Amino acid sequence: MRILTTAFGVAVTAAALIAAPARAQSPEDFWRAKPIDYIVPTSPGGDYDLRSRLMARHFPRHIPGAPNVVVRNMPGGLGIAAANYLAKAAPRDGSVLHTIFQNMPTLQAIGAKEVQFDVREFGWIGNTTNTPNVVNSWHTTGVTKIEDVFTQELVVGAPGAASTSAIYPLAMNAVLGTKFRVVTGYPGGNDVNLAMEKGEVGGRGSNAWHSWKSGHPHWLAEKKIHILVQVALTRAPDLPDVPLMHELARNDEDREVLKFISSDMGISRAVVTTPGVPADRLAALRAAFDAMVKDKDFLEEAARQKMDVSPSSGAQAQAVAESMLKAAPRVIERARALIAGPAAK
Repeated sequence: MRILTTAFGVAVTAAALIAAPARAQSPEDFWRAKPIDYIVPTSPGGDYDLRSRLMARHFPRHIPGAPNVVVRNMPGGLGIAAANYLAKAAPRDGSVLHTIFQNMPTLQAIGAKEVQFDVREFGWIGNTTNTPNVVNSWHTTGVTKIEDVFTQELVVGAPGAASTSAIYPLAMNAVLGTKFRVVTGYPGGNDVNLAMEKGEVGGRGSNAWHSWKSGHPHWLAEKKIHILVQVALTRAPDLPDVPLMHELARNDEDREVLKFISSDMGISRAVVTTPGVPADRLAALRAAFDAMVKDKDFLEEAARQKMDVSPSSGAQAQAVAESMLKAAPRVIERARALIAGPAAK
């Protein structure tokens, strides 16, 4: 019995000695030997991809150990596939980053069946912009303001029934009485843009405001698109006359649910890592992000690409995500009917 106890004690001691260096490994030592896998939830092109690649060029020099960063596109399920991978399969050591789709907290809150993640468990590193989403019309439709859509049908394109490009116009139809008709099935936002040019659709159900400014400034200058409504909690400074979606509500209950659907704009382009990352590594990633968004080279390249940078910290981004799950049950239930209903059709 004594021999077994002694042997067990030696084994435990040996295991502890082996584990101790791993636990004691500094963030700098870890990343010096470990590349970072940067997961983008879309196909190449578009703001999520371009913004992630911009970060991948500048983020590493602020991370201890200056790791190599490899960008990998993982489209699928309108962002859910990548978020599920982060939660269920990715290494939980700080070697995986992800620009998360902004509506992941909303989908979790309403109980979307595909969701296998909990946004409260992700390591929130920071958010690069709080630009609003906008709904627009194409110039040939004659629709120039949201009031027109209360009396005239406007066909808008969307990548999928569960995308914000479908959710926003269909929610406005149900709550406000607008006359949007949504055509889904486009592979991505760029395909919707092409469909507008071809006359297949008369608008786009959702796009980031800064994405229009950086990707199609000539359309704005030539008034080829008209911004009808903003989706956010506050108006963009350069869209002072375009109403917020929730401002169109006729009563408090409608306003609450439209605010809930709009509130994820506070994490418009947030970066997260997996659950379970050691605290010192998460703190190092957050500090590196805060340094990057003040970095002269990063800001100059963002400006050249006409890419908006209005950052918030990891703690602030996490607070926004968690607040979505704390909404009143009646608000979440109504949002579920607005979002899950159209998506199921």
